[in-house]
Amino acid sequence: MTRTDTVLDPAPLTESVVTGLPADRVREQRRRRSRLRKPLGSLLRHVFLIAAALLMLYPVIWMVVSSLRPNEVIFREPGIILDSFEFSNYVDGWNALSYPFNVYLLNSALVVLGSIIGNLASCSLAAYAFARLEFAGKKWWFAIMLVSIMLPIHVIIVPQYVLFSNLGWVNTFLPLILPKLLATDAFFIFLMVQFIRGIPKELDEAARIDGAGHPRIFFQIILPLMVPALATTTIFTFIWTWNDFFSQLIYLTKPNLYTVPLALRAFIDAQSATDFGEMFAMSVVSLIPIFLIFLFGQRFLIKGIATTGIK
Repeated sequence: MTRTDTVLDPAPLTESVVTGLPADRVREQRRRRSRLRKPLGSLLRHVFLIAAALLMLYPVIWMVVSSLRPNEVIFREPGIILDSFEFSNYVDGWNALSYPFNVYLLNSALVVLGSIIGNLASCSLAAYAFARLEFAGKKWWFAIMLVSIMLPIHVIIVPQYVLFSNLGWVNTFLPLILPKLLATDAFFIFLMVQFIRGIPKELDEAARIDGAGHPRIFFQIILPLMVPALATTTIFTFIWTWNDFFSQLIYLTKPNLYTVPLALRAFIDAQSATDFGEMFAMSVVSLIPIFLIFLFGQRFLIKGIATTGIK
């Protein structure tokens, strides 16, 4: 046996002996079969992923379809094939409650905007302090901050309510916005700390040689480089605050202050028939902002998570 034969795969030689075909032709046939298997495997993977996506999206599709059906047909015909379109659910649902639905959309927008500004401002400053500054008990404070991530909101909601009630802030947006200005979302602090640690410290040292202090280093060097992490914080804050029901239910009891989740809950009346068509229609309307911010911010979200070490 020659040196070349020892390097080659012995399988084609064996197949050549069995079939009586030349070894080169056997190798070509094996390559052709391998090229055919790759598109087939890719096709099967895509079919599986599409089927899984449709399975997960089915409740949303059903809700959209149900919003276009008369109320008495929704549960009698639970399929997703429409015989007719009932757009009146959107018109009637918009004005079904004490106030037009745009009032609740505006209330949610105010809470979301305040929460986003608060998280971006406070969490970025706290993250810079943990990542770049040296102070007494830094590791202990950082550990306490991480432990607070595991603390459920139900544990602190009672003392918080007592505090805000004594301050006269119940039935205002302050209990929902003000804590964000105090860097209470430890998850975003940790996310930004991981991102800042990935920025070379040589940039800070070069700026310090030019006479820059910590405020200038933060605002002119670190902050512009933190765009992916800031975008990720914005998207998560928007989604979590827009969908928050528990906290808003605790602090907001006046109908004119209802946010979108509370307004959707108001459609369900335990003492009378619930108009599910109108509720589904307004649910579709409430999903549009989340869909849009995720659609346009997806690339920032992926980049922000990928560059902060959170896998």
